[in-house]
Amino acid sequence: MMTRSIRLAAWLAAFAVLALVARTVTHAQAPQAPSVKRTVLLQHDTSVPGYEAVLVAVEIPAGGREGRHTHPGLAMIHVEEGTLTLDYEGKPTTPYKAGESFFVEAGKVHEGMNKGTTPVKAIATFVIPKGQPITTQVAAATK
Repeated sequence: MMTRSIRLAAWLAAFAVLALVARTVTHAQAPQAPSVKRTVLLQHDTSVPGYEAVLVAVEIPAGGREGRHTHPGLAMIHVEEGTLTLDYEGKPTTPYKAGESFFVEAGKVHEGMNKGTTPVKAIATFVIPKGQPITTQVAAATK
């Protein structure tokens, strides 16, 4: 009887190890979403007490997306290269081509995506309360 219990325990342990290895391999092989690159170019206090302006270069690779997020202040974006598709809660999804600009109001949930085959490059200017994070991620939409 004890031998049978030992065999059962050994089988269960082997199964658990195999399951863990299979899970690790599956996660390791899962394709990673292209990452968005943000580079702060300039950060400076404004003449409005308690606010700062932040200038950011944004690059979204082909197939990349920012994830749904908000900003604590106004954001103004100018697309330099590619086509940035903006999903802005409460508004139609809109593509913006190189040379076009748009703004996002404080606290509004939105996401920039690159549905094209070339990278999107944009310059974003934020006017936010001093010391606040520029971007806050929010949960995925439940459409």
